[in-house]
Parts: sequence; structure tokens; C-alpha cells
Amino acid sequence: MAEMKSMGVVGSGQMGSGIAQLGAMHGLDVWLIDSNPEALARASKSISSSIQRLVSKGQLSQAAGSSAMGHLRCTENLEELCSADVIIEAIVESEDVKRKLFLELDKIAKSSAILASNTSSISITRLAAATGRPHQVIGMHFMNPPPIMKLVEIVRGADTSDETFNATKALAERFGKTVICSQDYSGFIVNRILMPMINEAFLTLYTGVATKEDIDTGMKLGTNHPMGPLELADFIGLDVCLSIMKVLHAGLGDSKYAPCPLLVQYVDAGRLGRKRGIGVYDYRKVSEPPKAGTAKGKEAKGEKKETKKEEKKEEKKEEKKEEKKE
Repeated sequence: MAEMKSMGVVGSGQMGSGIAQLGAMHGLDVWLIDSNPEALARASKSISSSIQRLVSKGQLSQAAGSSAMGHLRCTENLEELCSADVIIEAIVESEDVKRKLFLELDKIAKSSAILASNTSSISITRLAAATGRPHQVIGMHFMNPPPIMKLVEIVRGADTSDETFNATKALAERFGKTVICSQDYSGFIVNRILMPMINEAFLTLYTGVATKEDIDTGMKLGTNHPMGPLELADFIGLDVCLSIMKVLHAGLGDSKYAPCPLLVQYVDAGRLGRKRGIGVYDYRKVSEPPKAGTAKGKEAKGEKKETKKEEKKEEKKEEKKEEKKE
């Protein structure tokens, strides 16, 4: 297969926008697709800011940054993917929703196009079965955030061809990634190991073994993890963690993969992690008292003085009233 020149990405969330940024920065013409125009606008702004940060840090030239943005097109129209060499799906972690999309993409994409999924746990074989090209369907699981994390986990379905695997591996390496290859079993490699650890951290919190802070500190300082498991779960998204645990539980049939009730409860309550401002931890901004010496601090100090003056006046008035009564 010839070197890829164009790429479609479906889903403009954190993963989709990150993958689109990678493609654009490495010279591919990229179509970023989302049915939500507001999500597309946020993604475009996020990609632009991310590229600008790289330029300001000297990690990317101004010309390369401008070129990357010139390679990116944001659209709501799935039909525009008709000429893409590869299409990477990065939508919600639901097999039914993904299968419907793959069915649609199969009709739109050119016959030589590879259909890849960024799924972190769902069967590639079953997604491929929704298409008429199972030999050209593959898992291409990027880590979060895609522009920074060095790993791509490639997953071969039952019918994935060597040509498709080699072309996908070459694309990942073009992006500067290290590739690992997994067989098509629930959770693949990374999440088969990571998610049960996160679930166990929730169980440790749920059963009152320790506080969330001590659980995370224990894993960071005791096992040299850069983030604690509960902090990481908030970063990934608790809804995503729960979806993967459900896939592991159903696919592997072992009770050890049953999601922790506390994880289920948090998701039911809408506590999905950083993206919602609250998960295991609360990320919402709490207004702090102004510091002394700052403009606001001086202002607050002045207000306090005025308040004290008023209070003293009131006290004197009350004292005079009392004297008159006597």
C-alpha cells in the first residue's frame, strides 16, 4: 500500500482531536468529523492552542504550525471522507454505536481505505463484521493525550490482513509512536491490566481501607506511577472506565472484573472526572480569600476597616441608648 496522504477522524473529543492534530502535524490532509458543531469548534480551538504552545516552546516552527492548521478541515458531513486513505473512529465507547458507524463508513469510504477504531476494549472482529471489508478493519488504540503519549496499541481482528497491519503500523511510526500488537481479546493489553487496577482502587476507597489521597499517594510514591489510579480515572473519564470494566466482565466472564459499586454510583451521579469538573476529586474552582498585598487584598482590607468603623458607630449608638434608658 502506498504512503497515506489523507486521513479522516470521526469524533472530535479529546482523543479524536488529538489524533487529528497528529495527522495534520505529520503532513496528512485531515478531515475531523463530528455531528455537533459546538464540539467541532472546541476541537479546532484546542488543536490551534496546542500547536501554538509547541511553537512558543520552540518544539515546532511557526511555518510548520501554520502548515499543520492548513491541513485540517472540520466538518459535520461524513460524506467528505469518501477520498480518505484511512478513517479512524474515535467516538463513544459503545459497540452498538460503533457498529452503526462502521456500517455507514463502509458505504462511504473508497474501496482501498482502511477503517480503524480507537476503541480501548471492544472486539475489532465484531466491528469488522459490520462491513464488507473485514480484512481492512483494524484497532489503532492511541493513549491519552495522543500528541504526547508515545504508545499505539494495534489490534488485529480475525480477518485483518498483513497489508492492513503493515500500513497501520507504518502510520503510527510516522507519527513517532512505539507500536505494540495485541490479539483481539477484551481490553487488549493496556486496559486488561490498567482497568482492574483502577477498579481495585475504587474498591479500596469503597470499603474504607484508606482515603482517596492516601490511595493515590501510595501508588505514586510506592510504585513510581506518575499519577495515582483514582486521579488517572478522573483524567480518563469515569464513564470510560466503567464501560471498559463492563466489556472486560462480559467478555472474559470472571467476577473479578465486576465494576465497583462506587464507580457505578459516581457515573450515575454524573461525576465523570475532570471533563465534568468533579469525579473522585472536585476540580471546580473554589474562590480563595484575596491575599494581602494584592490589589484585591488591599481592597478587601479597606472594606474590613470600613466595616469595623460602622460596627463601632453602631456600638456607640447602642451605648447612648442604654445610658438614656438608665
